[in-house]
Amino acid sequence: MASLPTILVVDDEVRSQETLRRTLEEEFEVLTASSGEQALALLEREPVDVILCDQRMPGISGVQTLKEARSRWPDTVRIIVSGYTETEDIISGINEAGIYQYLLKPWQPESLLLTVRAAAELYRLQQENHRLNIELRTAGPVAKSRIEAKRAQVKRAFDTDRLVRAPDSPMNDLCRLVERIAPYDISVLITGESGTGKELLARAMHYRSGRADKAFVVENCGALPDTLLESELFGHKRGSFTGAYEDRIGLFQQADGGTIFLDEIGETSPAFQVKLLRVLQEGEIRPVGGTKTVSVDVRVVSATNRDLEEDVRQGRFRQDLYYRLSTMTLHVPALRARPMDIPFISQQVLDKAKLSLGKPVKGFTQEAMDCLTAYRWPGNVRELQNEINRMLALSDADWLGAEYLNGRVVQAASIEEEPELRMLSGINGSLKDRLEMLEARVLKEAMVRHRWNKTRVADELGLSRVGLRAKLTRYGLERKNGAA
Repeated sequence: MASLPTILVVDDEVRSQETLRRTLEEEFEVLTASSGEQALALLEREPVDVILCDQRMPGISGVQTLKEARSRWPDTVRIIVSGYTETEDIISGINEAGIYQYLLKPWQPESLLLTVRAAAELYRLQQENHRLNIELRTAGPVAKSRIEAKRAQVKRAFDTDRLVRAPDSPMNDLCRLVERIAPYDISVLITGESGTGKELLARAMHYRSGRADKAFVVENCGALPDTLLESELFGHKRGSFTGAYEDRIGLFQQADGGTIFLDEIGETSPAFQVKLLRVLQEGEIRPVGGTKTVSVDVRVVSATNRDLEEDVRQGRFRQDLYYRLSTMTLHVPALRARPMDIPFISQQVLDKAKLSLGKPVKGFTQEAMDCLTAYRWPGNVRELQNEINRMLALSDADWLGAEYLNGRVVQAASIEEEPELRMLSGINGSLKDRLEMLEARVLKEAMVRHRWNKTRVADELGLSRVGLRAKLTRYGLERKNGAA
């Protein structure tokens, strides 16, 4: 019988910790820790698939805990739980710690299970690929044929064809470019905001190259200080620094013959940039504390959300390293620059989520899709995934309506969906006409935010129910039943 995926729950509140355990223990092997320090000590002893960590704890925070976990156990899938809704803080934490998803308190059991199931499946896919790489090195002809068939399934999971997009999406040209350059051993720099899918493109490039049967390894260069980053990438010898109890092979050696993806390369220090440049020039690494160099054959794909050309001009990034890394530069557009992709991505996310959760939802109402398409998504695809998971967890209806959306999405979308309302002074018509357009927008936003509860909207806007009903009829805002 296959063992259950192992989940580590990190929470300093005993009641919350036990609630999480009871919710998860029927499907997962659950370990618990009461602090970030205790969690890191436990990870030294126990293999873990997914870490579910509270943000606010005594000692080191959840984000700090997951940053350290990412640097030492990069394959673990990390989830943060927070009681704070400030978008910038959450997105910053996601980027710094490589967090797979975040959950807002109070979380719903269905949403939690949905998220953890998806995270465990991602970990399984990663481990399956690593295992197949090892098996291929020692397998006979018959076994190799079977392994290659399994590898083909793993490759398809990361192919450019699996990047969901619209027929007229700007991602189409980008994916075609990835397919063209993938077979050639040139260094590639991928730019774009966090959450746009830079790592997915790097994986697609790897699996379309001649290195597909070798390892693909990932390192977040912005998450570690120089000393630890050097040890992580180049390895170290026993006794080279405090805590180095045994020799360790670095990621460059683990990726020998394959691809290494260096995320947030723009966050590295000038001192480390010199060491990385030497590796790229010579094709050799020297472990920390070692006296001999080791030759490696690795394709380097790097990524950044910074403007590296400007950093070069300002002296923050070495020009010679920039040219080494950017033989080819690819830019991934933000989700707000390709709104035509949002319905396709949203439907794919919903199709996966409803199967995991066992909810036979038919789709989105037109009103909900209008809001999703109009919102600017500062967290890009990752934020969109979290929003849809949240909607599904809250809904018991056949269709996901706008009333299940986060308030900030509805409010922002109400402005964006009718751009003429952003510049009332720039439209034709009398003052009365312009004010009526503004009144209609305020009414619609309030109705969606209060889930079409007329009593609440009337109270908020200082209207009687009769007066509110008259205005809704006047502006054609009475809600229609059904999905459209």
